Amino acid sequence: MKRFLMAAVCLLALPLMASELVAWPGGKPQRTEALREPVQVINLWATWCAPCRKEMPAMSAWYAKQPKGKVALVGIALDNEENIERFLKTTPVRYPVWRYTGNDSRAFMKTLGNEIGGLPFTVVAIKGCGHRERITGEADGQKLDAAVKKLQAQCRA
Repeated sequence: MKRFLMAAVCLLALPLMASELVAWPGGKPQRTEALREPVQVINLWATWCAPCRKEMPAMSAWYAKQPKGKVALVGIALDNEENIERFLKTTPVRYPVWRYTGNDSRAFMKTLGNEIGGLPFTVVAIKGCGHRERITGEADGQKLDAAVKKLQAQCRA
């Protein structure tokens, strides 16, 4: 019962938190629910996080190899605009970057299943399937492929 209540609270909190997501650059409001692709990857990162900075080129290369229209990969920065701009000038990525603008990044991370609040943190989901794969720590193409493959098997079952 406790788990059900926690899940319900997290699901109810997600739309509220989603209003605190904006596209970078530009600041246009974003929502994770608006992602249309069947495979959805959400990566939480910050410029001060060394493993985050290290994983981003590998994630960008992985994303570039995915069939168009099949995978959505969004990097959500838990950082300020100046740091994001400075970092992405030296480490460009091929996927969209959003910025969390709220005041409680811990609560936001928990809505995605990150109970410990560590970065980097990646969630892989398949639209219409109730399962999620979480990667705490540095992600790369091999880990992302394994997460997608595991989810595809679970979703077929």
